[in-house]
Amino acid sequence: MRFDTILFEVIRNALVEATEEMSVSLQRTAYSTNIKTRLDYSCAFVDAQGRMVAQAFCQPAHLVTIGRLVPRAVAEYGQENLGPGDALLVNDPHRQASHLNDIFLITPFYFEEELIGYVANTCHHVDVGGGAPASVGAFREIYQEGVVLPVVKLLSRGEVVADILKMLLANVRAKKEVAGDLRAQVAANDIGIRRLTHLIKRYGTATLRFYIDKLIEYSEQRTRAEVRNLPEGTFKAEGCLDDDGVSGEPVRFKARVDVMGDRVRFDFSGTDAQRAAPMNCNLTQTFTACVYVLKCLIDPDIPLNEGFYQPIEVVAPKGLAVNPRPPTAIVGGWEVCSRLCDILFKAFSDALPEKVPAGTKAMICHAGFGGRDPRNGEYYCFLETLAGGYGARWSSDGPDAVQTHAQNTQNAPVEETERNYPVRIPRYSLVEDSEGPGRFRGGLGLCREYTFVDHEPLFTILADRARFPPWGLFGGEEGLRARYSLVSNGVEREIGSKTTVTVAQGDLLRMETCGGGGYGPPWERDPMLVLGDVRERKISVTRARERYGVAIDPQLLRVDERETAELRSELKRNASDDA
Repeated sequence: MRFDTILFEVIRNALVEATEEMSVSLQRTAYSTNIKTRLDYSCAFVDAQGRMVAQAFCQPAHLVTIGRLVPRAVAEYGQENLGPGDALLVNDPHRQASHLNDIFLITPFYFEEELIGYVANTCHHVDVGGGAPASVGAFREIYQEGVVLPVVKLLSRGEVVADILKMLLANVRAKKEVAGDLRAQVAANDIGIRRLTHLIKRYGTATLRFYIDKLIEYSEQRTRAEVRNLPEGTFKAEGCLDDDGVSGEPVRFKARVDVMGDRVRFDFSGTDAQRAAPMNCNLTQTFTACVYVLKCLIDPDIPLNEGFYQPIEVVAPKGLAVNPRPPTAIVGGWEVCSRLCDILFKAFSDALPEKVPAGTKAMICHAGFGGRDPRNGEYYCFLETLAGGYGARWSSDGPDAVQTHAQNTQNAPVEETERNYPVRIPRYSLVEDSEGPGRFRGGLGLCREYTFVDHEPLFTILADRARFPPWGLFGGEEGLRARYSLVSNGVEREIGSKTTVTVAQGDLLRMETCGGGGYGPPWERDPMLVLGDVRERKISVTRARERYGVAIDPQLLRVDERETAELRSELKRNASDDA
């Protein structure tokens, strides 16, 4: 078949748009805030050979999971046992899904009785059972985290397998939301099949397969060409989580990156062994961190499909916290993945200083709670993830209060949350002076408070950064650490970053996320930028003076240039003496 560049682009974009329409359908028909508002889901098309072809990118965290899970799940269940109208359900992390909350639905796509491929989506469900509402917490085993779904058939010839649905709903708290979101997943896959069927009817099966092959080849060729432009060599970095949620001991990660011609090897040998705790991630999540970082360092226009993965090798020995053996817990896997992204960027910082950020929030920062809703007597669950500071860059400040790296969820608006759940959020603001000072400053963290006036829910925090803050680069300073606390009868006490507590009526639970690290020496920051931050109440007059060497009149809010010059000379001398 003769290659036509225009038709190639038409089919390439039509495949992506099919998954994007799946995405829109899923969002608009979902029940839970976690999906319809926060967009914690993704949709994709995988061909009959098990190759990722196209994906709608609500969540970069799902860059790899669908493409890696679909061929494995189909092989386990048996492709010969699947027909039109069937669909598989799976969430088992030890089968290389992600964590249990992410439930995957895989639907075979047939055209005239010929298997063309699979449409699939994954959604983070607000609850899948387990030891705490929202199914997040400091658990030791996968069995404590919720209901484990091996590869099972949810749909058979277009009909729901009632026993599977009954079994699932019997194990979850938020039955209405889970059932509604599952129906939305079924509808989304149906939309994907319709759009792909239309594409085949227009161009034919042979043409579609031909251009899928060309698309995957195209991505691989371009990726290898971009990798050849990276500096060759070995790059290393280390980092850690505050603790594993159970033992109190930090979880340490070591990363070595070898750029060799048109290939990149990511080696995590030397990382801590897996823990009987939630802060482990499976091999798919580890691979996701590597894919994400490489995608950020090379041409962003390269289509992400199976071809993109080919130049990447990941070494993660079995039994480490980045590739654990069952039945260890894994609900904190995305927290680990996010931290791996930060560490890998740090590894590249000397070689590619213009392309990497300073340390970021680099955690998902789950907040989940639930109990009996006094308004209707029904059990409810709520989950959200809080934003934090992004690291400063070569030529710009880090954004304030954003989701970082492979996380792309949106926030849960106060108005929607208070309307739909029995909670009040008295404060939602930036945390002043939380930025990492630098020539370009890190982004600010945020503060979010929760209080409950008519019942006592169980509240879980699964987060990090209370002990080890985001680092600065090239003379930039650390961001402020995260802080988690409970205010009872006017007395505030700090609580752990991985904890479950009962919040009494009238108590207030406060979460303050970390700021991003700074880039470059703080005394090189433009005084007018410092003044702007003071005027916007992002930093205080005292911080401007002590960390940036900028003297600002607190009444007139003007820079005293002479005193600023003296302060900055002193900061430079002190830094030189410390060196």
